[in-house]
Amino acid sequence: MSGLVVVDARTDWPLQIPGMHVMTAWDYLTLTPEVLQRNIRVYNLCRSFSYQSTGYYVSLLAGARSHRPLPDITTIQDLKLAESPGVLNDEIDELIQSSLARLGSSEYVLNVYFGQSPTKRHERLARALFNLFPAPLLQATFEYKGDEWRVDSIGPIALGEVPGSHLEFMHQAAREYFTRRRMPRQKKDSYRYDLAILINEAEKDPPSNARALKLFEKAAEDLGFQVDFIDKGDYGHVAEFDALFIRETTAVNHHTYRFARRAEREGLVVVDDPKSILRAANKVFLSELMDRHRIPQPKTMLIHRGNVKQIARELGFPCVLKQPDSQFSRGVIKVDNEAELKREVRDLLERSDIVIGQSFEPTDYDWRVGVLDGVPLYACRYYMAKDHWQVVKHGRNGGKIEGHHDTLPIDAVPPLVRNVAVQAAKAVGSALYGVDLKQFGNVVKVVEVNDNPNIDFGVEDLVLKETLYRRIMEYFVRRLEARVKNQP
Repeated sequence: MSGLVVVDARTDWPLQIPGMHVMTAWDYLTLTPEVLQRNIRVYNLCRSFSYQSTGYYVSLLAGARSHRPLPDITTIQDLKLAESPGVLNDEIDELIQSSLARLGSSEYVLNVYFGQSPTKRHERLARALFNLFPAPLLQATFEYKGDEWRVDSIGPIALGEVPGSHLEFMHQAAREYFTRRRMPRQKKDSYRYDLAILINEAEKDPPSNARALKLFEKAAEDLGFQVDFIDKGDYGHVAEFDALFIRETTAVNHHTYRFARRAEREGLVVVDDPKSILRAANKVFLSELMDRHRIPQPKTMLIHRGNVKQIARELGFPCVLKQPDSQFSRGVIKVDNEAELKREVRDLLERSDIVIGQSFEPTDYDWRVGVLDGVPLYACRYYMAKDHWQVVKHGRNGGKIEGHHDTLPIDAVPPLVRNVAVQAAKAVGSALYGVDLKQFGNVVKVVEVNDNPNIDFGVEDLVLKETLYRRIMEYFVRRLEARVKNQP
């Protein structure tokens, strides 16, 4: 049995789906928890989720029993508190406007069945709402106010409220949802845990290339994981796993952060965790953090509209300006004179109220030390691109030129470089980080700390090879085993 459908009466759910067992709510609430295996998926299709109702208690006790309810109790509460427009991010709002454009009425009701809509043009909006509020049956009401559509209400819909004309579609959506490849399967004897690896196949510069992902998968399976690669459309399935490994470039205003938040809330072991994403994604935070921990960095200035005239005096020329959430050498600009400085600062302050300014300290290469749980794991020297001051030179046509690299055994890295890298990583957290540093003889300075560091086949793994992937997967195992030991 891979899942359990819980209903108020057996007649509420006529479908017979392989691997799915149907049980009444009262049978579920009164059974001895040991009757069912731990970590089973519970699909709560009760007629009401109101506070202290039967449906409410099914999701509540499922969480207490280490079962995995859909919806979980947090989603039920979120739906009770959902108010427009505060619950919607810009991505969902854009979908609302495009999906509901050209409707003749000022109101519209959208039913969502296991993430699908009976109306084809609303498929993307239905999936987005399900990802935001993972519940099997949802109903959203929209109103056209002023010149745009807004959500008037959103909440679970009871089985008895599904229109007769929708029943066949709802049943088919349920079949697809229950039998899809990424649904939890009966674990083989050799598998102890489920691991999701979040990727984006369309990403031009992912943090791990295809061969590295295969090696992560192999290392995980060797350690007892059942592995599924998921994408941003699988937000509603996060709770079905024991651990989440994000191998898509992370950002705060982005689905990767929402995945990390949901995974952490569901009790998964997650890398990158949301705290690490928040901290490492913003160079303003990192600058202050390094100062507070007395970790050396290039001379740094927080620039705002009130101190622009002081930049040249403080940093001199050339100096480097950084957009706070810059990545992969983008949003990082070297300015050589006052005219360039004024132009670039003006543009950067249009996007952020604070930007970073640093003294320009050229080196032939930057160190990158990978640190996992406070222990240095791998080390690379990334050399500057030819005739350029950065490791990557981006062309106007979207192309790029990268400097060459070499990978060293950790023992071959100067002790000061290792020590400063570990200090910087520990200041951010206890997960997986890539610390970039510059070395000037006996002086080492931190450039930045990256969550979600690149781990590519043929680059970072040149020394440790398959051992690198295994050590990262062993981190997940240690965390999961510690979680089991700490459970009452």
